[in-house]
Amino acid sequence: MFQFEDYTQSADYVKGRLHGFSPAYLLILGSGLGVLAEHVQDPIYISYSDIPHFRTSTAPSHAGRFVCGVLEDKPVMVMQGRTHMYEGYTAEETAYPVRVAKLLGAHTLIVTNATGGINLEYKVGDLVALNDFIRFSFPNPLMGKNISEFGPRFKDMTHVFDRDYLKLIKEIAGEQGINLREGVYFYASGPQYETQAEIRAFRLLGADVVGMSTVPECICAAHAGMRILGISLVTNMAAGVLDKPLTEEEVFKEAQSAQDRFARLLLAFLRRA
Repeated sequence: MFQFEDYTQSADYVKGRLHGFSPAYLLILGSGLGVLAEHVQDPIYISYSDIPHFRTSTAPSHAGRFVCGVLEDKPVMVMQGRTHMYEGYTAEETAYPVRVAKLLGAHTLIVTNATGGINLEYKVGDLVALNDFIRFSFPNPLMGKNISEFGPRFKDMTHVFDRDYLKLIKEIAGEQGINLREGVYFYASGPQYETQAEIRAFRLLGADVVGMSTVPECICAAHAGMRILGISLVTNMAAGVLDKPLTEEEVFKEAQSAQDRFARLLLAFLRRA
């Protein structure tokens, strides 16, 4: 379990590397979506492995570093890769970078991910603006002693995803001719893909997409009072929707094909946020 001093030590190290630069937006880029970091102007690269108390990413296609600089005139801190609980990390370790970014000045979390489509009206390649999530018995990053410097012991989670951001991203998608759906994210631990029976149950519960990330980070960001925008890319249909097995290669292939559309949407959002 981390102490507040651990977070401040990490933040102090990063601050020393930034030479006065202070990020306002933290962007977490999911599997195959790291291309947005290439748009950052005057980038400063900081490997997770160099930061005290940080955990490194072992997931494929996750570079494992911060890219800090300017995107559309906004000061940003981009995470090229994240950690997951299926890598053996705790929920608190997975969400650790969010609190560090908060200490550095970030007021907004933009989180993206690759997901499986549960909603039968969805198709591979769809972008989904998240309006809520479902998390059951998996460990929670807020468990243990509360760190009051970040937020209260009992945090209201009625509106995790910012409603004004949700409205804005939908407007931008309409202007760009992008079919942006709105839905609920179901958090599954992984690393195995879900069974057909699980997917049928998740659908009955109201889930539209399923993934193995995002929720621990969003819980910590909400706890710390950050505004949150969540975007999922449907890289595959979930188990049982189509009569074919799920593969990791399918996920990365679809993510790469959607990179330009995804980048245009988020860059336009940053211009107007």
